[in-house]
Amino acid sequence: MAQRDRLRHRLDDGLAVLGLDLSDAIRVQLIAYVELLARWNAAYNLTAVRDPGDMVARHLLDSLAIVPHVSGATLVDLGSGAGLPGIPLALVAPQRQVTLVDSNGKKARFLREAVRSLKLANVRVVEGRVQDVPGQFDCVTARAFATLADMLDWAGGLLAEGGHWLAMKGKLADEEIAALPAGFRVEQVVVLDVPAVVGERHLIVVRRA
Repeated sequence: MAQRDRLRHRLDDGLAVLGLDLSDAIRVQLIAYVELLARWNAAYNLTAVRDPGDMVARHLLDSLAIVPHVSGATLVDLGSGAGLPGIPLALVAPQRQVTLVDSNGKKARFLREAVRSLKLANVRVVEGRVQDVPGQFDCVTARAFATLADMLDWAGGLLAEGGHWLAMKGKLADEEIAALPAGFRVEQVVVLDVPAVVGERHLIVVRRA
């Protein structure tokens, strides 16, 4: 229980800094997700972050920092890995349909277990390449997945008309933005201030040109 209390305090403090007012039920689910990830991580090596307290900051709060920029009824999270940012975003907006995509079998297994364990009725998991995902989505998210050019070349067709692509990055590379494929434009670059996370964090918002 002491561990859970420690995680909850860290989450509560971080949400206050981010200005996010989430219900107690959602906060409980977010901590349950971190606990599940920590258990699976011991055997499956899903993330280099080992300490659950660090997971709260570097995974949960990092993902939740983009909440003000997410909109639309449908979202696809490319290269979702352990479900980041897709699962935290699905938890805070249960009315949004979220698709998690990863080609790695063990990560896809974890994602399916998280959907089952957390009872995420609004989430589905696609095990496969981003190039093969059907449909279009109001919002596309990708966290440290690939260069902007590669992401848009592989999966730009997933972005619905009027939708927006949210690319989460660390240090900003001007040459990466300059290499944006035709048909897309950078609408905004947001500096993210993630509580208890050291290092630069940026969000690049891309729309159809």
